[in-house]
Amino acid sequence: MTNENLLSRITVDSEICHGKPCVRGLRYPVETILEYLAGGDSVEDLLAEFPDLEREDILACHEYSRKLLAAKSVHLTLA
Repeated sequence: MTNENLLSRITVDSEICHGKPCVRGLRYPVETILEYLAGGDSVEDLLAEFPDLEREDILACHEYSRKLLAAKSVHLTLA
């Protein structure tokens, strides 16, 4: 699956999750999927926990965040 095909899995609808980018119009915000992964859950963990997700959905979240970071500079203040 190409990166552009992956990105087609990410949708934005003002009626779903307050317009946050979500997976395939489901109520799984990209942000939440990335938080699970950052917290140590594996792709397999997510697929087992949320059976309506597909491996490509998680890859789409990665690709979406990669594109977003490539387009926007984010500066963090380290304490």
